[in-house]
Amino acid sequence: MNQPAILWLRRDLRRHDHPALLKAHEDAGSAGVLPLFVIDPVLWKSAGPARRGWLAATLKATNSAYADRLVIRLGDPSVVVPKVARELGAARVHVTRETTPYGARRDARIAAALNDAEVELVETGTPYAVGPGLISNGSGKPYKVFTPFSKAWREHGWPAPAQVDRVRWATADSDGRVDAMLDKAIREAPELPPAGEDAAMQRWHEFLEDIADYGDDRDRPDRDATSRLSPYLKYGVLHPRTLLAEAPKSKRADRYVTELAWREFYADVLHHNPKSAWHDLNPLGIPYDEPDETFEAWKDGRTGFPIVDAGMRQLNETGWMHNRVRMITASFLTKDLHVWWPHGARYFLDRLIDGDIASNNHGWQWVAGTGTDAAPYFRVFNPTTQGEKFDPQGEYVKRWIPELGTDEYPDPIVDHKAEREETLRRYEHRGH
Repeated sequence: MNQPAILWLRRDLRRHDHPALLKAHEDAGSAGVLPLFVIDPVLWKSAGPARRGWLAATLKATNSAYADRLVIRLGDPSVVVPKVARELGAARVHVTRETTPYGARRDARIAAALNDAEVELVETGTPYAVGPGLISNGSGKPYKVFTPFSKAWREHGWPAPAQVDRVRWATADSDGRVDAMLDKAIREAPELPPAGEDAAMQRWHEFLEDIADYGDDRDRPDRDATSRLSPYLKYGVLHPRTLLAEAPKSKRADRYVTELAWREFYADVLHHNPKSAWHDLNPLGIPYDEPDETFEAWKDGRTGFPIVDAGMRQLNETGWMHNRVRMITASFLTKDLHVWWPHGARYFLDRLIDGDIASNNHGWQWVAGTGTDAAPYFRVFNPTTQGEKFDPQGEYVKRWIPELGTDEYPDPIVDHKAEREETLRRYEHRGH
């Protein structure tokens, strides 16, 4: 006799190309699948308005895709998931395998709690085209540099998208506080992209029309030349395998595939080096300054360097920032203000609607020169010349700094030339 199964959704808020859903459907049969999402109040409260709003909008869209059967509960997942399993009489809870340090610890804890109740936690699939830990070099060790990883990743390949046909759903009640909570989060958020799988696919197909120009224009924040799919990938609204299956087989389109490979590389690095989430993968042994009023100016977009300020204001007002500008703002914090990168990385994660700990934190280390496959540690972005090169007409900075060129805009808070020399001095004397 079939028993109902639970599909506990986390970073896989979609209906299609969903191996864990397919497995749950095969397991439950006519008894039905209960899709469940658990809002952890601790994580919810720590997120900024844009991040909360994006999750809320995505959950509402997911509920529609699941025929209004998505059950949303509030509380510690280690308590809530076993409780729902008991309510439903489920023998198995199906999940997409998680490899982030927090996710892996949480799932191990919940697997033990479920086991005590004679319920099995079944892990299927991954948020990535190739699961972290599956690719190794000739010595059986993980890759430490992107280029050989990327080559091996392409050679390894990935399965075709999983076809999930009609599913019979089981039913249960959501927490009565959820609707008001989600509506409030959406009201308090800035204007966000359209949420949900259909909107994501529409954006993807629009981007495909211009993907040939991506390699030339991707570094221009004054142009809408990037895919803007990272917020959807963040919550698994799209699976990267779906994108790889539809991406044109051309040299120009391959530049976008390389960006997906970077995302998978950083996930692999984090899987093998969990401490690199918040600590230098390759410490330089240089002193950093404690955050002070200049850190606050950086956060607010009041540094007096237009490209830096435009990026921070875009982040604060929309929950997103152009990738080239992310590198410029990160370089300014770590190498002009001499602040250790985790301070900036945490600020980004609290506000980015696409904030992914592996990509975000290893991207910060790439800039700081303390990560793997990093740019030379002594490279310091000049915010003025970076602005001139990538925003040559000043359209991007004018969009976000309306007071630019007036007495209301602040003077530079530091002398870039002097701070660059100070950074190089610290590097030269590192470890002394």
